[in-house]
Amino acid sequence: MKNRIHQLFQEKDKKIISVYFTAGFPEIDSTRTILKHLESAGADMVEIGIPFSDPLADGPTIQGSSEIALKNGMTLSLLFKQLEGVRTQTSIPILLMGYLNPILQFGEEKFIEKCAEIGIDGIIVPDMPLNYYENRFKKNCLKNNISNILLITPETTTERIQRIDKKSNGFIYMVSSNSITGNSNKLKNEKEYFERISKMSLKNPVITGFGINNKDKFDFACNYSNGCIIGSAFIEHLSKNNLSEVSIKTFLKTFTA
Repeated sequence: MKNRIHQLFQEKDKKIISVYFTAGFPEIDSTRTILKHLESAGADMVEIGIPFSDPLADGPTIQGSSEIALKNGMTLSLLFKQLEGVRTQTSIPILLMGYLNPILQFGEEKFIEKCAEIGIDGIIVPDMPLNYYENRFKKNCLKNNISNILLITPETTTERIQRIDKKSNGFIYMVSSNSITGNSNKLKNEKEYFERISKMSLKNPVITGFGINNKDKFDFACNYSNGCIIGSAFIEHLSKNNLSEVSIKTFLKTFTA
């Protein structure tokens, strides 16, 4: 069973665009449409957010999209049902990003097995401690070829980053600053942090996320990492525009033109 995250980084190592959106937003059945149009628009990788009522890392934009998705009736079980057969129309890496509580309610082992069955390549669970992953998730993730993506921040020590690098098998999610998603901080304020990570020569690729909302920030972050995750800016676009292929292509072009 192949892992498309690994394949992506073998084929491309700079200016990778990963796009995040919340399952069930803006409509309950939007997920497959958005996923299809993101691939045709040139996204290299997609992260589908599992809506949750009490997120720790999400800013107002993504929190708002989760609230709407939950009101629409989105659940993890429904998301898996919507994604059945998705690999007949989508070839780029797909990750699920969410919090531990809904996964525990669904069942840890069942969750990983369902990801593998559908063709999910990786998971991002910001509130899952590293030790918890090693004791409860690692065996099933390795068995099913699912990459568990771990996060680092400006406060993460060198020793912990090295440990995370050793335990990772997809990419490292470099949170751009000590903030929540959608922050408006100037990334150039984090240059020292970015340079520190770049000089560590980590074995895993590094993707920057949080606050990547325009081309200048995308280009700057890509000087120090393999690519970026665009989340809140895309959610805002979906809030104000239609879900057409043209609309989504127009959005992505603002980062690549």
